[in-house]
Amino acid sequence: MAAGTRAPDEGGVGRLRRLQERYEPLITRVLLLGIFTTGLIAQFVKPVGDALEGKAYLGGALLSLVGYVLYDQVRELSAAVRLPARALVNSSELGTFVSEAFQARKVEISFLGYTGETLYNALYHRLEDLFDNPGPTRRVSIRMLVPDFGLPMTVPSRVGAGDTPEDDADFRKRMEERCREYDGILSELSERLTATGRVFVECEYRLYPGIPRDKICIFNRQRVLHGLYDLSARMRLQHRGPEFYDPKGFKTDLNVWSREGTAAAEVAVSTWNKHFDDLWALAKVPPWSRRPPR
Repeated sequence: MAAGTRAPDEGGVGRLRRLQERYEPLITRVLLLGIFTTGLIAQFVKPVGDALEGKAYLGGALLSLVGYVLYDQVRELSAAVRLPARALVNSSELGTFVSEAFQARKVEISFLGYTGETLYNALYHRLEDLFDNPGPTRRVSIRMLVPDFGLPMTVPSRVGAGDTPEDDADFRKRMEERCREYDGILSELSERLTATGRVFVECEYRLYPGIPRDKICIFNRQRVLHGLYDLSARMRLQHRGPEFYDPKGFKTDLNVWSREGTAAAEVAVSTWNKHFDDLWALAKVPPWSRRPPR
């Protein structure tokens, strides 16, 4: 982790879910291997077979071995065909979508929005888990599109007289530093994970001109979440300080589209993927990026 930074905090439910995701595959494999070993022994060691009072030991053992070998593929297929339970979710639930995306062998997560703080929190913990339990994941690509905070903006901005937005370079710089910090931490994690040789991870930030209006998250090009920021949201850095227009991404509701849904949803997912790819191709690499410029 970068010096002077702290790991994002998470609730008890999130920690429980992460522990389940980390240890469930190991426990399942141990059980399958145990069934295979016991069945094999029972087939050739008569006292053990008599104790179990069964006959089809070898067949059951071989079946458990097949289950052990195919476990990763079954989990990946199950995650791929799982449909979203609801058509509308809150940004605070992004962690669930991140975890499901990481059940695939090739993970691709794309984001367009404000600072991406909510998604960053979920990604940080999931990437850390890969050190102990990579599961089926072998390649991870993360693309983050954030505003060009080096340009004058109406949002974020200072709230002026009559609620008019006034560009504030210092506040923009504050948001830019936040994105730069996230980029540094995720890039360092990516480098460390790639160095293990078990999984290749890359993370890149790019900049788009304009205000943060849309929040878009795309998971493995199969599922798209889209919502609109509340551009009227305000905040204060200090109790008696000035107000700033500052969208609250964690409060944003997101519509969900999946390729496994209706024909209209399939078209919507394809359209959003193309839209993001086009924006990404036109976006510029920030001067603070950990990656070399194009």
